[in-house]
Amino acid sequence: MTLTDKQRRFVDEYLIDLNATQAAIRAGYSPRTANEQGARLLAKASVSAAVAEGQAARSERTRIDADWVLRRLAEEADADLADLYDEHGALKPVRDWPPVWRKGLVAGVDVEEIRSEGAVVGLVRKIKLSDRVKRIELIGKHVEVQAFREQLGHSGPNGGPIEHEHKVSEDAERFTSAIARLATRAGEGGGA
Repeated sequence: MTLTDKQRRFVDEYLIDLNATQAAIRAGYSPRTANEQGARLLAKASVSAAVAEGQAARSERTRIDADWVLRRLAEEADADLADLYDEHGALKPVRDWPPVWRKGLVAGVDVEEIRSEGAVVGLVRKIKLSDRVKRIELIGKHVEVQAFREQLGHSGPNGGPIEHEHKVSEDAERFTSAIARLATRAGEGGGA
């Protein structure tokens, strides 16, 4: 698996954001042809092997793999909103929230002061939740439930239509002819 210096640079840049066009530009390829160059480089067996090797090494370093992602998504999908409130229904301080809520399930907290004659008499806290449905969709795609698949299709070779021939056997043709003759006789009053 021998790569040129420019190809190695492309692999390193591609691993940053998985954007082949931008990786090609950062690796020194012409911005005008970067889209084509990125696709061409990824199609090369040696480059795609280097990318896979780099991704595996990163996964090993970070200990983040498909299992980790699925466990995290499942934990987030199962998180209970009641964990954010105390026994009196008041919102707990953020430091008392379970980690799953502090690490991305809450997209933001808005706090409004209620004033009367210039004095603060109360607070309204609004919690903005991140998209939990999206997490469930990602879980469904990961485990191949296909519950959120947008389009199912069948195609023939090279993505074209499925070609088929409709053939009727001689027996079926004789049977159909016999039924037609019986129907004709029945219509003429000579039926069974």
